[in-house]
Amino acid sequence: MQHMIVDYLKDHNIRALSAYRRQEMMRHLSAEDLSLILLDLHLGEQDGLDLLREIRSQSDVPVIITSGHRRDEIDRVIGLELGADDYITKPFGLRELLARIRAVLRRETTRAATPRDSERGGYRFGGWKLDRRLRRLTAPSSELVALTKSEYALLVAFLDAPQRPLTREHLLQATRIHEDIFDRSIDVQVLRLRRKLETDPMAPSIIVTERGVGYTFALPVELY
Repeated sequence: MQHMIVDYLKDHNIRALSAYRRQEMMRHLSAEDLSLILLDLHLGEQDGLDLLREIRSQSDVPVIITSGHRRDEIDRVIGLELGADDYITKPFGLRELLARIRAVLRRETTRAATPRDSERGGYRFGGWKLDRRLRRLTAPSSELVALTKSEYALLVAFLDAPQRPLTREHLLQATRIHEDIFDRSIDVQVLRLRRKLETDPMAPSIIVTERGVGYTFALPVELY
């Protein structure tokens, strides 16, 4: 199957490299300027999610994950939370795979054309501070608060549009979760972010639910 995918991509003018083991994949990552990684979550003795964590610790290269069955939804959701950009379930058609690869590469090209985080400074809100250059969130107590990639993207989406109702669809797009994931998954991410920001996550005053619409970031935000 790997040979078939590599040959198909080459036939469509996409240079493709294959790797059978973690060491081989990490060697490609360090030696090549990769545009995208297609990662199988089921790697025999190796755990694809562990490898995704390792990739994300070193690089922001786009990753599409593949899983074997529809029942593997938990693995796919975890993969997206760890920073995967899309997923596809086996068996899949090569034309669908090519379309997903091109879609992710288009999104990455668009993202790369926008100002980088290091050029945008940061935000202050309610005693909190988010440094976009370092991707670091600091609480009013001066304690550093760790954010996953998806939590960071969700918080930035809120801070870019404070005190405005944002739909779930907007937030899903902002966090780059694929549309095949049911939209209530954004509620789970909001709950996790609330647990890090709110004094009482069950009675939120920062990220407020707008019934029938989505969510509003209730605090004023200052750019710096």
